[in-house]
Amino acid sequence: MCHFNNLSDYFTGAYILMDSLVRHEVSHIFGYPGGAILPIYDELFRWEQNSLIKHILCRHEQGAVHAADGYARSTGKVGVCFATSGPGATNLVTGIATAYMDSVPVVLITGQVARPFIGTDAFQEVDIFGITLPIVKHSYVVRDTSKLSKIIAESFHIARSGRPGPVLIDIPKDVGLEKLIYTPASFDEINLPGYSFFKSFKSNNCNAILDLIKSSSQPLLYVGGGAIISEASDIITHFSNSFSIPITTTLTGKGIINENHSLSLGMLGMHGTAYANFAVSECDLLIALGVRFDDRVTGKLDEFACNAQVIHIDIDPAELGKNRIPQIAIIGDVNSVLSDFMDYIQRIKFSFNCDQTRAWRDRILLWKTQYPLLIPKNVELLCAQEILFFISKLKPNAYITTDVGQHQMWAAQFLNVLPRHWISSSGLGTMGYGLPAAIGVQIAHPDKCVICISGDASFQMNLQELATISQHNLPIKIVIINNKWQGMVRQWQQAFHGERYSHSNMEKGSPNFMRLAQSFDILGLELEFRKDISLILDSFFSYKGAAILNCKVNEEENCYPMVAPGKSNSQMIGVIKSPSKNLKNTIKNFGK
Repeated sequence: MCHFNNLSDYFTGAYILMDSLVRHEVSHIFGYPGGAILPIYDELFRWEQNSLIKHILCRHEQGAVHAADGYARSTGKVGVCFATSGPGATNLVTGIATAYMDSVPVVLITGQVARPFIGTDAFQEVDIFGITLPIVKHSYVVRDTSKLSKIIAESFHIARSGRPGPVLIDIPKDVGLEKLIYTPASFDEINLPGYSFFKSFKSNNCNAILDLIKSSSQPLLYVGGGAIISEASDIITHFSNSFSIPITTTLTGKGIINENHSLSLGMLGMHGTAYANFAVSECDLLIALGVRFDDRVTGKLDEFACNAQVIHIDIDPAELGKNRIPQIAIIGDVNSVLSDFMDYIQRIKFSFNCDQTRAWRDRILLWKTQYPLLIPKNVELLCAQEILFFISKLKPNAYITTDVGQHQMWAAQFLNVLPRHWISSSGLGTMGYGLPAAIGVQIAHPDKCVICISGDASFQMNLQELATISQHNLPIKIVIINNKWQGMVRQWQQAFHGERYSHSNMEKGSPNFMRLAQSFDILGLELEFRKDISLILDSFFSYKGAAILNCKVNEEENCYPMVAPGKSNSQMIGVIKSPSKNLKNTIKNFGK
């Protein structure tokens, strides 16, 4: 049955859309209205009046899609975003690409000029279907209103099944206005020829995997975002413990295991921990779970785990063998495949002798002791690492969103998070992502602590979303790591471009962040001295509403370790041996 009883048996396309979204359990939409999508917003008004759905007005379409993205990453549900035609639709492009690169299920609904005007260069007409073709999982232009309900059902199925991703639905204005008899589409009606999933995991795979584990003395688990999507945290921890295999994660894989766990090595790759990068360079068996062998992880590809046999498990067959040819390639959901394997181990009553990897684990422990993540020695200047270390201790269960740059890498190094609590643009590296993503996370989890870690440069890209935070009274805590630079750009210019700092300094023209916060009725605090960290953070987090903390950190601090482009993971810049036993005790568990 339909949600409203009209005087007629006929319903508009806009009604069909809203009814279909509610039937797919959509509770929140992020968006911005405009001419071509007004019939849909007019219908949305009635649905909101009846408390059937809630729309979050963002201040820019890019903010809206990032908010929908953050909502999706933190819940596993499909995020939904509205935008109008023309510039409204094109403003979504960066957010769509961000979701596509990180496999985030988002459905984007754009208005379009009326069907008779398509192709005439009408006012605010843009071929958003064509523009976004390379960065969506699938897309539609609705030319037949009677198919709209089925298109919505298909879109949600496509967005969240298999390897998730964004789906675009372009709806001409007259489709929203057209009336017809409406019968809601059911999931049983979804028929997508060629769109199916299978897993190649068979009983003989169990034997092959076990044989490689038995013959390995230096195994390593390399875990990515696919494992987070698969909700595989428990089974991976169980697998790791059962075979005493250390775990390193990608940026999107953060949270798959408690990084205080003795087998956790933290993140690997360009700014990964030294011990994770040494481990991947020396391992003899690499078990890759939900990963794509990204260049920021592998460094020089032909030297990445070059002595290791590889088991690669991923739901997307296109990733298997794309960058590295594995000895065993398995198509399937990480959680399901590992669960089947552990069931097999239990059936055959196999017991692993952990002494087999003891020397390897001892060696890794030595690396951890020798090459820990350190807070800079300079006691005068405030540094990001120390602030983030304190935040991790004060708010261990917080949802963390980040922007992109040095602060993102330091956050990845020093914050220990839970599964789906790490929300960061990884594949595309989108500055301006963190603040609107935090909006989506806070809407999804209204009673949880949400912290946005940003940089002064990234923050200025979407700071208009402070208005959204203020309008909806969202208690988001925003930490700005302010070094007056585009920090990572400056670091690269220093290291690889002869210290020619071309347009990377942000000091001139930057806002007074305290006054900016106040202009949006948001609390603004400032942190400048190390001695004040504990006191200021206590005030910051005890405040009930939204707050901005402007942290004036050392301008010249670089993010290390760092693997230079074209180098192997073992050739890191800035790796420092722990200078003393006392210091090692002081920084015990840093970065875990």
